[in-house]
Amino acid sequence: MGKLVEGVWHDVWYDTKSTGGEFVREDAGFRDWIVNKPDATFSPESGRYHLYVSLACPWAHRTLIFRELKQLKEHIDVTVVCPDMLSQGWQFGIPEPLFGHSKLHQVYTQAKPDYTGRVTVPVLWDKKTQTIVSNESSEIIRMFNSAFNELTGNHVDYYPEELRRVVDEWNDFIYPNINNGVYRCGFATTQEAYEEAYESLFAALDKVDQHLATHRYLAGQILTEADWRLFTTLIRFDAVYVGHFKCNKKRIADYPNLNGYLKELYQTPGIKETTDFYHIKRHYYFSHTTINPTQVVPVGPDLDLESEHGRDSLS
Repeated sequence: MGKLVEGVWHDVWYDTKSTGGEFVREDAGFRDWIVNKPDATFSPESGRYHLYVSLACPWAHRTLIFRELKQLKEHIDVTVVCPDMLSQGWQFGIPEPLFGHSKLHQVYTQAKPDYTGRVTVPVLWDKKTQTIVSNESSEIIRMFNSAFNELTGNHVDYYPEELRRVVDEWNDFIYPNINNGVYRCGFATTQEAYEEAYESLFAALDKVDQHLATHRYLAGQILTEADWRLFTTLIRFDAVYVGHFKCNKKRIADYPNLNGYLKELYQTPGIKETTDFYHIKRHYYFSHTTINPTQVVPVGPDLDLESEHGRDSLS
């Protein structure tokens, strides 16, 4: 994992010395929006946008899920990076289709030659203006949720007006404690920073599991973006975070309600196809040599994700 500094690639890990051993994630560098308005710089058009993702990355996985749920596959094409993220960061197995680049950081400097910041996925590229619209997953899924509705005829809303307050509250709770919490455990470089993140993570998982005992989904009876944002962390938890990131107090399989909830979301049509456990395990265990210097990738665990989820009783 490296970064660009004024357009020049540097192979540098996160600076945890300056933060007392705590992992602090940098903000996304591109934050524009696709909106369905006549004077919009970025308007919803079929074939105009290209999505760069990693199948290993939970943030990128969100965008693939919304591309599937909102029937955008025929309108927004995708390039998948290799699971290995080494000295050059994210790379392509074959040159990517728009410019023939072999490395994702070249896509960033294609958009902004003097770019400074981390080179992350997902990346939403605009072919018309030849730039990056956004590399912030939470905002890309909001665009996918509503901006293309007139084009696709799909008006299913995962961020409905009447539930926005509760969805935002769950997002604000889950992101620091669970989504980013597993990284704060795994990338911590002091015992104190790790234990603080660990306690927050499992307190949050306990709270969510208790809530799901009486609520089918986070916001009640309707699937929302909060559920899908949580899902991409849960689906990686037992396969990667328990061992690789030292999140080993409990597995998701050990939580009676989270386990069934995870199964139900995984069994939603189209979602299994967005989930690639080879990429997930290969990326984390092979790429993070500061954590796993041998680069040995575990064979297990065996995950039971397709058995009865038992959530129908909460309808």
